[in-house]
Amino acid sequence: MAKRDYYDILGVPRNAGEDDIKKAYRKLAMKYHPDRNQGDEAKKAEEKFKEAKEAYEMLTDPQKRAAYDQFGHAGVDPNMGGRGGAGPEGFGGFAEAFGDIFGDIFGGAAGGRRGGGGQQVYRGNDLSYAMEITLEEAARGKDTQIRIPSWDTCETCHGSGAKPGTSPKTCGTCNGSGTVHMRQGFFSIQQTCPNCRGTGKIIPEPCTTCNGAGKIKKQKTLEVKIPAGINEGMRIRSAGNGEPGTNGGPSGDLYIEIRVKQHDIFERDGDDLHCTVPVGLTTAALGGTIEVPTLGGNAEIELPEGTQHGKTFRLRGKGIKGIRSSYPGDLYAHVAVETPVKLTEHQRKLLKELDESLRKGGERHSPNEKSWADRVKDLFK
Repeated sequence: MAKRDYYDILGVPRNAGEDDIKKAYRKLAMKYHPDRNQGDEAKKAEEKFKEAKEAYEMLTDPQKRAAYDQFGHAGVDPNMGGRGGAGPEGFGGFAEAFGDIFGDIFGGAAGGRRGGGGQQVYRGNDLSYAMEITLEEAARGKDTQIRIPSWDTCETCHGSGAKPGTSPKTCGTCNGSGTVHMRQGFFSIQQTCPNCRGTGKIIPEPCTTCNGAGKIKKQKTLEVKIPAGINEGMRIRSAGNGEPGTNGGPSGDLYIEIRVKQHDIFERDGDDLHCTVPVGLTTAALGGTIEVPTLGGNAEIELPEGTQHGKTFRLRGKGIKGIRSSYPGDLYAHVAVETPVKLTEHQRKLLKELDESLRKGGERHSPNEKSWADRVKDLFK
């Protein structure tokens, strides 16, 4: 099967600079790195990783790149007599590539960094916590407490993970380094030791209290400050309150995801609030003063005579002041004219008399009805 073009593999133009090539390789290396792909996709990812690494090493070597640009793969394949051949000596070891690229991404080879005794040190996983608050709490802010998982050193084994009277042994697979090397042709791939899982130690007799983990999972109370103006879906980061690292690595972070409960009256749109205000038929017709709720108490609106259903009134500054806003949003009150129900016979009689009187006045009293009726007639002409 013919080899793919090195530039196509990295997704860069033929005139790409070394920095662009390095960035492209870094992105592919993170995606296809062996430690990030397991199961059925592992073999395919490994091939993609090797392909990207070969392209990167060729295009960052000026002599090899010049030979490849002039002669293609024939210029860098020693079996085809090219000048820029890259046999086992031409590629360099796996650690060389990782020192350049993966040192920036993972802080060291194979996703970790070296700790004391040659063991791999890994950062702990991040944790997520969903917190539900009310709209009022989102607008004004809130100081609260949450309970999250925590880990304490096992008092039985004092953190060693071994049964009292015994001690951990150096892993015979990796000789205590926490990593193993796999060679395929001229590639040398460094991976976390599958036997000790990067710790460099094996525990023949695990502690029965912590099952060899050296730590006990507990719960701890954490103080959380919810800032005023926070909105649905925003996250608050609590540094170092995630899962603990491995072999002395730093702990991950805790991300508190905000969920705002549905409100009985208001709907939030950014920094603005919307509400529907029921208005009686006579009040809408005659006009008058109505009360409108806000997060800070009631406000008053003067309805003009003849207010129609759906009319919107804007109350400036009665919305929410967002986290990144310099002033509050507005409150939009949408009028919903309410038709009377469960009428008495006397009320029905009065409405019929009113209706007859209004019909005599024609479009003077119902201009929208007359305009709509005319449009309907034009539709069926």
